[in-house]
Amino acid sequence: MESLPMTMKFLSCQSSSSSAVVAKFNHSRVFGQVGFAPLWRRSGRGCLSLRTSVSGDRIGGSQDGSSAVEDEKEKKDLILGTERDDSGSVIGFRLIPQSGITGDVEVSGINDSFKDITTNSMEEAEDIEGEEKAQAIVTHNIVFVTSEAAPYSKTGGLGDVCGSLPIALAARGHRVMVVSPRYLNGTAADKNFANVVDLDCCIKIYCFEGVQEVGFFHEYRGGVDWVFVDHPSYHRPGNPYGDKHGAFGDNQFRFTLLAHAACEAPLVLPLGGFTYGEKCLFLVNDWHSSLVPVLLAGKYRPYGVYKDARSILVIHNLSHQGVEPAVTYKNLGLPPEWYEAVEWVFPTWARAHALDTGQAVNLLKGAIVTADRLLTVSQGYAWEITTIEGGYGLHGLLSSRKSVLNGITNGIDVAEWDPSSDEHIACNYSVENFHDKVQCKIALQKELGLPIRPDCPLIGFIGRLDYQKGIDLIRLATPEIMEDDVQFVMLGSGVPQYEDWMRATESAYKDKFRGWVGFSVPISHKITAGCDILLMPSRFEPCGLNQLYAMRYGTVPVVHATGGLKDTVKNFNPYAEEGSGEGTGWAFFPLTKESMLAALKNAVLTYRDHKSSWEGLMKRGMQRDSTWENAAIRYEQVFEWACFDPPYVS
Repeated sequence: MESLPMTMKFLSCQSSSSSAVVAKFNHSRVFGQVGFAPLWRRSGRGCLSLRTSVSGDRIGGSQDGSSAVEDEKEKKDLILGTERDDSGSVIGFRLIPQSGITGDVEVSGINDSFKDITTNSMEEAEDIEGEEKAQAIVTHNIVFVTSEAAPYSKTGGLGDVCGSLPIALAARGHRVMVVSPRYLNGTAADKNFANVVDLDCCIKIYCFEGVQEVGFFHEYRGGVDWVFVDHPSYHRPGNPYGDKHGAFGDNQFRFTLLAHAACEAPLVLPLGGFTYGEKCLFLVNDWHSSLVPVLLAGKYRPYGVYKDARSILVIHNLSHQGVEPAVTYKNLGLPPEWYEAVEWVFPTWARAHALDTGQAVNLLKGAIVTADRLLTVSQGYAWEITTIEGGYGLHGLLSSRKSVLNGITNGIDVAEWDPSSDEHIACNYSVENFHDKVQCKIALQKELGLPIRPDCPLIGFIGRLDYQKGIDLIRLATPEIMEDDVQFVMLGSGVPQYEDWMRATESAYKDKFRGWVGFSVPISHKITAGCDILLMPSRFEPCGLNQLYAMRYGTVPVVHATGGLKDTVKNFNPYAEEGSGEGTGWAFFPLTKESMLAALKNAVLTYRDHKSSWEGLMKRGMQRDSTWENAAIRYEQVFEWACFDPPYVS
């Protein structure tokens, strides 16, 4: 039988960012006896993997090392369908189980022409135990671009989101890549990259008035391709953004490299044997990767590359925008005519002197202008950033794009934060036996040297010691809090004067207050499980995770009604539901000492005098759905909206 020629696109890893445009048109032929299907096999889990060989010619290895000799029936389970663009040109292939085809799709013979197939039918895959997991109706090639992703790098909620959401999306059937820097700082944290493999793939990037060379490392974990951009600028002591002396002075350079490399990765990295290709959906996070949508619009699409790609900007914290002097625009690797996309002019009152024109470049602003959709990490924050108070100068621009702005509340890692299996806490418990939680409280009091008093309300705080988190409010209110019969535990680091205040307060209230300067994962788990009340008086909080952890552990949050805190903490109402009550905590407003003290007083009073109401608060919090799967479904809806509209063009 005559073999059927097929074309596949392979891009050289040695190409520069500009040569990737030309590489789009370079093809090499792949020949197989029965087209594309022999290259693949179906594993016992219902997934497709690349065969080890075809007709004796070695093509590539499957992860499970299965033999190339397969049962003939297994081969017939799959057929190949083509995907075409509006002009009728073939842009890709999709393998479909014959049993999953519906409608008028015809099963072709070997010598028949391949038929177009529908790609939006619901698919289900069975896991090892045989449980069915719902798959996305439409699947995408998703590329996360982020400055941090747990467990490889993390300084806050951004790392948690980009470490968990990709896995949840991959579990729903999407092909997912995460692109982040390969940070090496000479500490124990370097072991996070111990399992990554050098792809031996270097590309040249044209930016900062020269040629920069970066490499790629890779790990396949949790169904996700974790790709790490390697460059000497990422190898230094400190965290991803700075050290004890402050922010790194070359952060614009470091994250410009990340954005350029992220745009090239889907084109040049043959992960699993095939590149992600041009029809990608980029999820860019905060200012560090905000150059990506601008590059797609200004550098690639004018040459026909990424014409079907989409970009979604996820804003985790609007207060950081990547603002640098206007003269640095020439370093970004953008065409001169795209300056206005990132142009930023400071108001007169914010300029350094009378001759200062206030001109600057703002990378986050560029992404807000050019991204196809905008997302924040809570519905409340999506509204707040369109106001003067919460918009940090971008409220007008964000208001003009309200039609494409949405908020999706973050999920949490329910495996790591599970009181029934948490190895850091003294006693495991669940909603069925939540009374065992008191053992965690006793253990925490004993470890911190507080008087062991199981019935004394224990208040906790976990977070950065800075203005955003409302530490100044806690500092003002502490004398009045300490007048009540309570205990207070704080964990955090940040502004030195607040660290010193915590130490001084511990000395002043030896039997009632403990302050742990620094951060410790085990201690954060112990405080979350051991406390009765978690206090979060944040001035603004895009989403917040600690209140979600607290509720899962039966710890009742008292929060300022802002952003994600207002969205996730429902005010307690003892008279609802025929007197059985509703709500999961207290959300106070306005942000004043008096308002915060009143909410704390109500919480302490309920804890002491209304045990049944308190237990109801605990149970409702522990039963709240905070999984990433729930968030992933909401993200998929935004994906569909992004793909419904044409991509951004100037």
